Amino acid sequence: MTRFAQKGNVYFLEEPLFDVLETPYLQIEKKLPGLWVCVPHLPAGCSQEKTAEQLKTLLQSFFEVRNCANFIFWYYTPVAFEFSRSFKPDLIVYDCMDELSAFKFAPPRIKFMEQQLLAKADIVFTGGVSLYEAKKSSHDNIYPFPSSIDKSHFQAARNLVTEPKDQAAISGVKLGFYGVIDERFDQQLIRELAARRPDWHLILIGPVVKIDPAQLPVADNIHYLGCKTYQELPSYLSGWDVAMIPFLLNESTRFISPTKTPEYLAAGKPVVSSAIRDVVFPYAKLGLVSIGHDTESFISAIEHELTNRTNEKWLLAVDDYLSDKSWENTFDAMQRLMVSVKKLETSVVLTRELKTAS
Repeated sequence: MTRFAQKGNVYFLEEPLFDVLETPYLQIEKKLPGLWVCVPHLPAGCSQEKTAEQLKTLLQSFFEVRNCANFIFWYYTPVAFEFSRSFKPDLIVYDCMDELSAFKFAPPRIKFMEQQLLAKADIVFTGGVSLYEAKKSSHDNIYPFPSSIDKSHFQAARNLVTEPKDQAAISGVKLGFYGVIDERFDQQLIRELAARRPDWHLILIGPVVKIDPAQLPVADNIHYLGCKTYQELPSYLSGWDVAMIPFLLNESTRFISPTKTPEYLAAGKPVVSSAIRDVVFPYAKLGLVSIGHDTESFISAIEHELTNRTNEKWLLAVDDYLSDKSWENTFDAMQRLMVSVKKLETSVVLTRELKTAS
């Protein structure tokens, strides 16, 4: 979205907060030139129908005070279609990043809403190849876009020598993970790794969501460092010996394509992952990532990577694979496809002068 904001005005609508007593309002905060984050604040205890009604009203008010020409609706979740279906954007993009219906506490109506959105969308992007294969029969203009990276940001980890204080205080072999710790996270694997290899320290960074924190594995060599900013991640990565993707294989991980995979690699860190399909293909098949199918093979894979991390041929292969995996290339390709949708009709012009809203 920061790249789209260089071509037009982008308003990113977050999920609502239910924290007001009476009158709903839309908080709009400018983050960058051309980029605003909009947070709806609604009364607590709203029903599903009332929430959709109030969000629609807030969206109508948003457009009433702005001269938005040739605007685009870009959906990350089908649930948003429930309150925005009556609007008439010049282009509807559905960026399908996950199979959200498989996630814990997913709204029961989400599959129906996705069908409705797919029927109206002009173009669909998916966050990985597995998701594309699952959705390709649902739309006639759909394209896979596996995870890209900000290479210069994560490559900085290769040269950083000073770790953040909370991680620097931990001595020994460091195995790291960052991301949301939720129902996808393999707690038992982490518990067994810590127990069987007490000389390894497991660094876990990120929020705990939708699961009981009290049930998470606890040991002297398991370290929960909490949330960190995007800007801080390379400094934490710099101190890791191996990066991990310890996910369960279940419905919520069946179609995921973890962005952390190329980010870890860009940082020059060996990666050991569970057998997530979009990690196995292509990363493991190309010899860039090791796969653990159970605790025993996960440990063996980590031991291998600890001895292989100075392999210059591996790092050259990583850099060669990542050479064209940038957000700039993804943005350029997406923009070309979006413009081509309307080439026989009125063009969607991505220029700030027209105050394009997305």
